[in-house]
Amino acid sequence: MNSPAAHPLALQGVVRTYRTGAGALPVLRGVDLTLAGGEIVALVAPSGAGKSTLLHLAGLLEQPDGGRVIVDGRDAGTLADSARTAIRRDRIGFVYQFHHLLGEFTAEENVMLPQLIAGKRRAEAAARARALLGAFGLSSRLGHLPGKLSGGEQQRVAIARALANAPRILLADEPTGNLDVATASVVFDELLATVRREGVAALIATHNPELAARMDRVVTLRDGVLAPA
Repeated sequence: MNSPAAHPLALQGVVRTYRTGAGALPVLRGVDLTLAGGEIVALVAPSGAGKSTLLHLAGLLEQPDGGRVIVDGRDAGTLADSARTAIRRDRIGFVYQFHHLLGEFTAEENVMLPQLIAGKRRAEAAARARALLGAFGLSSRLGHLPGKLSGGEQQRVAIARALANAPRILLADEPTGNLDVATASVVFDELLATVRREGVAALIATHNPELAARMDRVVTLRDGVLAPA
């Protein structure tokens, strides 16, 4: 049996159905997926296929209607809100297409904030922020507000923020989709290198086949189930 440490995230028969005025709308019909530490998996899906729903369930932002969401060996999908919030804070990092940085805080402060919320000392949070931002080539931009950073730099800060609490799992929804091709390639290189160095299990949704091909494997979401690409 594989240890929880080997597989930070496992989805087993996950089902999600939305209720609409027109009736039930099945989105996920029994999704199975296992991610190993240090593994980077590309999630490819056509628009409307349920990609965001899958990421939300994996990140404990929604609860499944059936099946299990297992985080580090613990069935976490149906826990109470407070327990799921604690797991998200301590074990899961999120990156979105748009950076959602806090404009009144510097790059360093944006990466420090999730650590301070988790109870880290300020000096420890600052050291971690500087190390991560340095890994993304932003050592000279620590004191800059987001409005003074380029789009690529802002997304680098967002990725560093997602990794600030040393999560076991990274979930990313089109993390370079808002960047030009050259900048996206550079940011993606840095993301892959950092994820592998830190041993994070990463699920990255992308429409870019070239980026998907650089990951460890590719899965597609069609008709509510996952399959190898």
